Amino acid sequence: MAMPTGIGIVDTMIGFPTPDTDELYRSIRRQTKDEESRRDFRFPVEYMFKDIPDEKYLDSGDPVAVTLREMDRWGVERGMIGVGGGPVGGIGVRAVEQHPDRFIPSVAADPNRGMKDVVFIQKAYEKWGIRAVGLFPAGTFPQVAINGKQMYPIYAKCAELGIAVFCCAGIAGPRLKSGVQHVEHIDEVMFDFPELVFVTRHGCEPWTALAVKLMLKWPNLYYSTSAFAPRYYPADIVDYANTRGAEKIIYAGYFPMGLSLERVMTEMPGVPFKDEVWPKFLRDNALRVLGL
Repeated sequence: MAMPTGIGIVDTMIGFPTPDTDELYRSIRRQTKDEESRRDFRFPVEYMFKDIPDEKYLDSGDPVAVTLREMDRWGVERGMIGVGGGPVGGIGVRAVEQHPDRFIPSVAADPNRGMKDVVFIQKAYEKWGIRAVGLFPAGTFPQVAINGKQMYPIYAKCAELGIAVFCCAGIAGPRLKSGVQHVEHIDEVMFDFPELVFVTRHGCEPWTALAVKLMLKWPNLYYSTSAFAPRYYPADIVDYANTRGAEKIIYAGYFPMGLSLERVMTEMPGVPFKDEVWPKFLRDNALRVLGL
């Protein structure tokens, strides 16, 4: 049950330090109502985390070099990053162009932009070779549920291109309404798009037992551990990985937004995965799901 070394970890949620958090989280702040979220928080969920690594690395030089240095230090061979729009997207493009062997491109989509984002996904696939599209239902403005009709053109395009969707599910970390991210909504999406590869992000809590039931039901439904320190991985998910779900659970960190790779990798050996689960969790499942 010991965590192996030298496995070449694939992190399906990693990023770069950025000073421009106002722009990065603007879509979240404009729909929150409490004063802390609107004025005091640099990071919308900083109440949940002891330390915000992003702040530590702001003065550490080139953001791509900073992330690569941390990846090398902690055995992360490849990381999935965002490219395209926003203050971090341009950095992501440079990272992919300069280090195609280390970074896997993805884009974030907004269902409220309609066909504009469907066209954007196609162009990003052709230009950068994106392997995934990220969705944050509670963070859209106005909010769109996981099974909302505005999501369906995005799902259809991803299924057509053979790329994965990584979608936040469960109670949202920012102080936003969370009903749009109820795990039960995924059942309808998988029924309508059985060929779509759908990976949940950010925990699925408090509906982890339901997430397990749905993963048993739908072959193309997966769970990633983004935004969770390993000591807090839900017991339902660890138990599932150790029994019938070794092919379904995928490692994702949260560097530099809310978790340092040091904290993640220091805590990781304490997770009671079986020996045969570790390489699938840390590497193999991600490569398969991303078509790599």
